[in-house]
Amino acid sequence: MASPCECLIACDDENLARQLAELAMAEARRIEQKFSRYRQDNIIYRINNSAAEAIRVDQETADLLDFSAQCYELSDGLFDITSGVLREAWQFDGSDRVPQAAVIKPLLQRIGWPKLIWNRPLLTLQPGMQIDLGGIGKEYAVDHVAKCLKQHAAEVNVLVNFGGDLVATGPRLMAVPWTVGVDDPSRSGEKAVAGVQLSKGAFATSGDARRFLMKDNRRYSHILNPKTGWPVEQAPRSVSVLANTCIEAGMLATFALLQGKNARRFLEEQDVVFWICE
Repeated sequence: MASPCECLIACDDENLARQLAELAMAEARRIEQKFSRYRQDNIIYRINNSAAEAIRVDQETADLLDFSAQCYELSDGLFDITSGVLREAWQFDGSDRVPQAAVIKPLLQRIGWPKLIWNRPLLTLQPGMQIDLGGIGKEYAVDHVAKCLKQHAAEVNVLVNFGGDLVATGPRLMAVPWTVGVDDPSRSGEKAVAGVQLSKGAFATSGDARRFLMKDNRRYSHILNPKTGWPVEQAPRSVSVLANTCIEAGMLATFALLQGKNARRFLEEQDVVFWICE
């Protein structure tokens, strides 16, 4: 998941806790192996190297593609899983290597959900196009791991946390809620700006704390507008959202960042609990 991952288990049975931890690890690894764009032995690689041939996908992949289509529509095209090709121009490594417009412009021809053909269970990409589920994969994994653990031991509550995106299936022992901190990217290493008492539900953050470029005192966020190929302007440093599921919280946090200066208004319209760090 390219981040620290942990599973906190509210259980006084050590053997059961170890079983659940192993199950969580196995399921997280299964999802990463299946949907990572960095592998050459999974469905994403087959799709991205299909040379315009229709690829038949399994139900789990199809469900994620359906969700991706919904995200595209709900975001007015700002959340687009075909925009991953922009990484050919952008490398958010903290350096000052900002690409030239002449490098970005040709990539836009290979971006756009409407350009692919999705006729479940068949997916066809135009030549040069790719998909990247990184924008929803980690949140999906959090929810799915939590669901698997609950099915295995319904009486045990857990908090699954992958890189700060998390979900709690219930409180800790003695009905004590979990404490979740809200970090401010501009105050790295300092005390959290807020503490959330979470008994059940999800929390996700989207921002540029670790992935950015800096040139001429200007910070370039890794949140890219797929219509322009450039970072979203006047976006907050980070957005954190509470929701029922991690994938819902992550979706809302990312949608808000894609709104740029209108992030706060967008979240207020969704009637959700949120934190914004400018």
